[in-house]
Amino acid sequence: MLWKGESATVGKLRLLFVKEGRAVYISHLDLLRTFQRVFLRQGMVLRHSQGFHPHPIISFALPLSVGQASECEILDFEVNGDMDGAGLAEELNRFLPEGVRAVECYVPVRPVRELAALRCRVGLVYDDGVPEGAAEKIRGLLLGESVVIQKRTKRKAMADIDIRPMLHSLEIKEEPGLLRLDVVVAAQNPGLNPALLAAAVEVHLPELRPDFVQVRRMEMLDGEGRIFR
Repeated sequence: MLWKGESATVGKLRLLFVKEGRAVYISHLDLLRTFQRVFLRQGMVLRHSQGFHPHPIISFALPLSVGQASECEILDFEVNGDMDGAGLAEELNRFLPEGVRAVECYVPVRPVRELAALRCRVGLVYDDGVPEGAAEKIRGLLLGESVVIQKRTKRKAMADIDIRPMLHSLEIKEEPGLLRLDVVVAAQNPGLNPALLAAAVEVHLPELRPDFVQVRRMEMLDGEGRIFR
């Protein structure tokens, strides 16, 4: 393993990690700073950008929204050294905050642009129990020809978008106090935030609006439906 002060070549590594529990409320930028500090404490020498304001070369494959959990987050970074990442996940876990857990570190072989879809679990929670017939009504809505909702654009304006083409599959199961939606959604270009499925229910079926929404990423997939690593 490479430590501070050692001369080295440049290597690229990818870290697979879990984010859950209270850590779901850590923002994207705060999580980025957390990892920068964790790498520093561990002794890793990260490669920095060039120019007047150099910064560590580190990025998330697909930033997670605040309040959402994940079992499959990916962090790419570059190090000043030729290493394969073996044993690094265990070392980083000594310094990571509660709710963030490194699973595996390895040399990436696929570019992030091949990340095509997300398998997610969305929980629609009802304090007074799931309304009668809710599962069938929501299934009919989300699997209809179109599901139009308003979404804020990059220019901060509101625009109508049809999220139906970005929903690849849907399974709904009723459990005590909640409906569990297992979905596969488009990841990027464009991608669908699974929380917007709950927003669609609120807009088109307001009587079935949930009291709370849970979102958890289960797996990242490529265009063939295979696990992306």
